[in-house]
Amino acid sequence: MILPIPNPFPSFSWIKHISLAIACALLCLLINGCGIEGRPEPEVLTVINGPDPESLDPALVTSQADGRIVSSLFEGLTRIDPKTGAAIPGLAENWTLSEDGRTYTFHLRPGLRWWKERPITAQDVVDSWIRVLNPETASAYSGQLYFIENAEAFNRGESADPSSVGVKAVDNQTVEVRLRAPTPFFLELCAFWTYAITPNFIIESMEERWVHQRPLPTSGPYTILNWKVNDRIELKKNPYYWDQSNTQTERVDLLAIGSPNTALNLYESGRADVVWDKTLIPNELLDILLKRPDFHRFDYLGTFFLRYNTTRPPLDDARVRRALTLALDKERIIQRTLKGGEQVADHFCPPGLPNYKSPEGLDHHPELARQLLADAGFPNGEGFPKMVYLFNAASGGGGKTDDKIAVELMEMWKEILGIEIELKRMEWKAYLAAQSALEYDISRSSWIGDYNDPNTFLDLFQTDNRNNRTGWSNSEYDRLINEANRQLNPEKRSALLKEAESILVEEGVPIAPIHFYVGVNYFDPEKISGIYPNIID
Repeated sequence: MILPIPNPFPSFSWIKHISLAIACALLCLLINGCGIEGRPEPEVLTVINGPDPESLDPALVTSQADGRIVSSLFEGLTRIDPKTGAAIPGLAENWTLSEDGRTYTFHLRPGLRWWKERPITAQDVVDSWIRVLNPETASAYSGQLYFIENAEAFNRGESADPSSVGVKAVDNQTVEVRLRAPTPFFLELCAFWTYAITPNFIIESMEERWVHQRPLPTSGPYTILNWKVNDRIELKKNPYYWDQSNTQTERVDLLAIGSPNTALNLYESGRADVVWDKTLIPNELLDILLKRPDFHRFDYLGTFFLRYNTTRPPLDDARVRRALTLALDKERIIQRTLKGGEQVADHFCPPGLPNYKSPEGLDHHPELARQLLADAGFPNGEGFPKMVYLFNAASGGGGKTDDKIAVELMEMWKEILGIEIELKRMEWKAYLAAQSALEYDISRSSWIGDYNDPNTFLDLFQTDNRNNRTGWSNSEYDRLINEANRQLNPEKRSALLKEAESILVEEGVPIAPIHFYVGVNYFDPEKISGIYPNIID
């Protein structure tokens, strides 16, 4: 579907230099830097971000594209370093950690403001986090706060007392956070949009309509000038942001475009300056466009994988799941369907995570796959029930690629195991609902790391994680993940996580990793600088 695009768009092809710093996918619109002396800054920077957001509420946002916008409006206690992807000071200028690794004391920057008369205080931090955990908010990412003492009990309704949650305002400038166990990646979590600080004094009066307040008080570098649904979001520089002197671009327009062809045409005609995401490049042109200096490829924390519904026979048998996985020639899938230089994934965690190396996982082994299927009672696929592979319908490059991958999977399982797989495409929301309800056999899946730590991938398949969506449960896996996240020694923690991942991808096999994602964005480096590739995109 091609969304209606007003004409004309502002064009800045005459500008020789624009100085920016776009932090990353989570802070990609925090634009810092210095303009070239004597050169005017543009009045508007036009960015194609993806489809129109479902929400701009940090407590409700779930998609990467929506998170980019939210992270430019609302900041957390920490933010992301654009070059390294590590957590650096945000609204908090510094912090201390207790010897047992369980209590953080954050000190807010002096002079933080929502607007001229209204300061941002420690109580705003407490109120923002409690709102995410409030069951009535129905935040899909509330589990990100479960590392805080008593947060899970409050979110699940087991406690009605918000003061029992381990976050309190010591004074206007100081926030104390008590964790249920040492959490080595907690500072990275504080930079994630669910932890962002929101204006609850507005939310209480306007409820779900609060993001439509104008002017909208924000804690980040930008505020909303206008939101034209299915057209664009117009952002303007927040004059009350603590680092506003380094936010050089006065205005950013985010176009609601989901079609790769439309995005490319607008960019080529000079009506868009930056286009985020590989999905906004026509797949058939990707290998050609990547040779151009204005198309930029980078590795980041993202994995494409298959989910098996382990509650349905014969997929309740780990031998069957291993057989299906071992039958897959992942290199062939990549060569025939992808053009971005993706890497084969035999394990779940992408390479590049700090202080961690994954186990080898299961590679392509047709003979062993056939033997395992025979051992499970289906020699040469005889008697194996017809199963369905579920994947989401999408427009443009991403959708076409998923179609091709589905066909490759169907053909491989037929050729190597002699089994029949039916392909079923489903609209995005219905597809997600089917996954959550375990109304599928095998399902296309992907996961993008929320922060720079193996836990953002591995805790996904703990028994009580709402994003598990496989029906798989393994008490030893749960124990290893929990023990690892209480471990202060990095080497011991890494060993525990590796043991857990081995159970996930070699023994239990509720999933089949296929490939690791690559990121691609496009902009003219002769006009725009300060966009840094990093591992969390």
